[in-house]
Amino acid sequence: MTERHSITDLAREFDVTTRTIRFYEDEGLLTPERQGQARIYRPRDRIRLKLILRGKRLGFSLKEVAEIIDLYDSEPGEVGQLRHFLDKIAERRAALARQREDIDIIMSELDTVEAQCRTRLAAAAAADDSADEIH
Repeated sequence: MTERHSITDLAREFDVTTRTIRFYEDEGLLTPERQGQARIYRPRDRIRLKLILRGKRLGFSLKEVAEIIDLYDSEPGEVGQLRHFLDKIAERRAALARQREDIDIIMSELDTVEAQCRTRLAAAAAADDSADEIH
């Protein structure tokens, strides 16, 4: 017998809401069978959901995730999918490296501005103390 899952089973297993799963279905990423109102998910849908969530966690857009997943079913199949995925990983790494550089620059600027504020605050406090001693 083929392994089957309900939407509740998948939601619980992957710690997502059923609404999230229905969204991915609406986007055409999951294609469960219908039995009346019930959605029945096969192992393929389970694997696709796992890949979608992993892709999102790695920072890929839903469009990018869909491209990667869809390559599995087209020529050259898994090999093409894996090569494309490696290209996407390289692009993601480069983007994250640029973001890291930007964050480092901003952190340095924040350190400079903070030090200037503290210096001015100390000077202002010292001036207030001097004024209080005179009166």
